[in-house]
Amino acid sequence: MSTKSGTKIVRRAGVTVAGLALALTSTSALAASSGHGTPGAVLAKGGTAPACIERNVVEIPDGGIKVYLRNLCGKTMRVKVIVKYWPDSGCKTMKANTGWLFRTVGGRYDRTVVC
Repeated sequence: MSTKSGTKIVRRAGVTVAGLALALTSTSALAASSGHGTPGAVLAKGGTAPACIERNVVEIPDGGIKVYLRNLCGKTMRVKVIVKYWPDSGCKTMKANTGWLFRTVGGRYDRTVVC
């Protein structure tokens, strides 16, 4: 999708169905093997942020990105934006129902992770 200015907008809703199934299976196995919590209750540090962290990525033609994140998880989350060919964001604490804008002047969006 492009805008009149030629800015490319990439909408990332999170993980694919197959990726989500794999993540839930891995998390369930981790919870079962460690004896902690219920399946799906554990989020691995550094793992892909859940789909309730809404992502809207704008790739700027002259370089850089704008990443708009919104926490729809119903609880406070700590997230980090991973950028290829550029420094990543720091770990950001996002309260429920809040948003955050992360911008760079270089690099490409890779993913959003929990931290």
